[in-house]
Amino acid sequence: MNIAVLNTQIPYSAGGAEQLAGDLVEALSERGHRVTLITVPFKWYPQQAMLDSIVACKLLDVSEFNNVRIDKVIALRFPVWLMQHDDMALWLLHQHRSAYDLWDTDYSDLAAMRDSERVRDLIRREDSAAIGSCERLYAISQNVADRLQQYNGLNAGVLYPPPRDMEKFHFEQFGDFFFFPSRINPLKRQELVIEALAHTSEAVKVRFAGMPDSDDYFESLCQRAEELGVTSRIEWLGHVSEQEKIALYANCKMVIFPPVNEDYGYITPEAMLSSKGVITLEDSGGSLEFVVHNESGSVLPADAQALGAEMDRIWSDERIVRAYGEGARARVAEINLDWDSVIGHLL
Repeated sequence: MNIAVLNTQIPYSAGGAEQLAGDLVEALSERGHRVTLITVPFKWYPQQAMLDSIVACKLLDVSEFNNVRIDKVIALRFPVWLMQHDDMALWLLHQHRSAYDLWDTDYSDLAAMRDSERVRDLIRREDSAAIGSCERLYAISQNVADRLQQYNGLNAGVLYPPPRDMEKFHFEQFGDFFFFPSRINPLKRQELVIEALAHTSEAVKVRFAGMPDSDDYFESLCQRAEELGVTSRIEWLGHVSEQEKIALYANCKMVIFPPVNEDYGYITPEAMLSSKGVITLEDSGGSLEFVVHNESGSVLPADAQALGAEMDRIWSDERIVRAYGEGARARVAEINLDWDSVIGHLL
């Protein structure tokens, strides 16, 4: 079968969405399909650029190229599901969140733009029509599926994306640092972890891995750490290779993952495959589908003092760390992370 995977791309930016698209293409190819990845550059500002992206996708027919018929397309992110094809499956990574769950928060750049409500309503109408016409409709987590039902009245099944190279994740030891791998971005809440360190009495250390989306934001984090006197207990690793990341998981004490309403987050299952518990927050979204409080990790309010107290408690008690690690490995084994299942449903 000739299959096209459709995704948006922010030039010079790569993260979980790009990893998922590449892994999906590879998994389909391994199962005998002829696969291509079609990406559309996406810019959400100024407002007209986003409107242009919507129009461009609506005008683009991806049924055939160079006399080669594309039998099926699998769309991943806004606005590629607006393209024209008569057999489209949707594996929803997320919608344009500034028009949805982030609309009434400080994180919505759309809300501050001119005619923002009209643009928000346009996005929601276009999404409802296009997504509702898809033959097969799935989301990467229950959290994403719930948003789709809440805002668009559409029901999606859930297919969890398997982490890349699942078999390579392993346990070595419970080391002397918490590990926080993620893009450095306000939605990931590195600042909250820095503030939590100021509320610890133990010599808690955190290693952050990931590149900043904004140099200014990263500088503000470093300044905040300096103000709170916790700089010596923080290590900024920047970009790490897959091999280095796997080693960090294998040797950390536990993993910290406190984002704002995350879509899915590879970090949680990757930690659990490494037999490491996860500290997450009550409003962190996708991670809550994996982390069971006091069994496979900790689920806390989004409060620096509460987070600091929990980091202290865990740091000084290896029995808790070990129990959470065992619970995490058992928990991830219960969840179906399998490419055959994903592809079987999408096709």
